Amino acid sequence: MTATANRPVLAGVDASAASFDAVRWAAKEARRRETTLRLLHACIFEDGPSRAHDSELLLEPAHRFLRRAAEIAREHAPGVRVETSVRLGLAVDLLLAQSGGAALVVLGSHGIGGLRGALIGSVALRVAAGAACPVVVVPAHRPERTGPVVVGVDPSGSSEHALRFALEEAAAVRAPVHVVHAWHDGLLASEVELADIGVTEQRELDAHIASWARKYPTLDITARAIRNRITSRALLSAHPDARLIVVGTRGRGPVAGGVLGSTGNALLAHAACPVVVVH
Repeated sequence: MTATANRPVLAGVDASAASFDAVRWAAKEARRRETTLRLLHACIFEDGPSRAHDSELLLEPAHRFLRRAAEIAREHAPGVRVETSVRLGLAVDLLLAQSGGAALVVLGSHGIGGLRGALIGSVALRVAAGAACPVVVVPAHRPERTGPVVVGVDPSGSSEHALRFALEEAAAVRAPVHVVHAWHDGLLASEVELADIGVTEQRELDAHIASWARKYPTLDITARAIRNRITSRALLSAHPDARLIVVGTRGRGPVAGGVLGSTGNALLAHAACPVVVVH
């Protein structure tokens, strides 16, 4: 049993459809982990309520869609334990503060405060970059997929955390795992040299994954070293029916320096399945 086994799954909730899609995913995950689903709504009063009565009136819409979110959670994951909470403050600040005590933070790709036409909401981007636990961003209006768990690996330490998360998740839902390592070399390399590099990259990846495969002997694990300068493109095209894409947060991979880079942005904006950023 991991140290996070009894920590809640924390889902940020507002009145958006994307938020409710995230609740559905979070509820099933919380039930699978046999832990509590904590639904959090953050709100601010621009002028501040003058009386307690005013405060209750202003908070009533928040309580109403939190109740709806709890109903959705129980509909999709019967028996799951649900807690709801309305907190005053900015959503990013509250979610980051509570992430240290959570097993996961789950968010929709867009909230009601997002910019029209934006590919990914700012709350999802900032929480994914800075949370103290893995963050799952769930795309809106996408059917549930039943393919493999896809995980990106590179030489960084957090890549190992991502790989462990992917393997544990796949083992729990009895899904195959597809490990992807994107590589590229200088533009001046010949096709023969590139072919040799590709063979070496694949051999090293296979050797690395072999040790993990021994720890998870019942899992169907495949690994591919793909020549592609754009890591997100390699991950997004790895499997058309991927149920989950998992990435780490340091090194040459999607995230560096505490903010999401181009790979992380592209994955969160364009993936047709939930994306997990593992810290």
